[in-house]
Amino acid sequence: MLNGQSPKPILFCDFDGVLCFDKYWRSLLPDEFEKVQELLFRGDQTIVNEWMRGKRTSEEVSQLIAEKTGISFDYLWNIFVQDCKTMHVSIDLLEKLDSLREKYIVILITGNMDSFGRFTKPALNLNNYFDHISNSFDEGLLKTDNKGEVFLRYCDKYGVPIEQCILFDDSKSVHKVFSELFGIAHLVSTERNLESHLEHFVIKS
Repeated sequence: MLNGQSPKPILFCDFDGVLCFDKYWRSLLPDEFEKVQELLFRGDQTIVNEWMRGKRTSEEVSQLIAEKTGISFDYLWNIFVQDCKTMHVSIDLLEKLDSLREKYIVILITGNMDSFGRFTKPALNLNNYFDHISNSFDEGLLKTDNKGEVFLRYCDKYGVPIEQCILFDDSKSVHKVFSELFGIAHLVSTERNLESHLEHFVIKS
């Protein structure tokens, strides 16, 4: 408790698939983009998971792609950085989340790479809209690791019971983990996007 007042509950919000739908290397030629998607994001995702847990850097992954596909590293890297810096996020949604900071500790929590902190976060000025930004690359943990340990870390940090905390995420596995911790989980989907969730949520709050 701070100054005799109960701490504000935490509102956790995911990034990819919730606030942003842009892909890495989306500006490559279609056949090149498919090669990258096939190598990293389809089938065995060991490389991606290591990248998101802070065990590989963007340079290392880009070099691996260059070696596996024959696409120039410099070309891959320049497109990657530019695409990271120009990801589209609705300002309206960011402002809605920002407005909730009066009643909640609003945390952007993302399973992401070093590139998020290096390029995306500063380019989009995301620090202006959240009380804290948690990236799995920096945490060394994905949201589902150790049964949601990263969520409990923040609940402990801010002295808030997880039962009072809220999550917006498009991952069913993350939704399940958060629910099993007795947090209030909202599954974001194509049928019910974040904007739809927030409209009802803002009215209630």
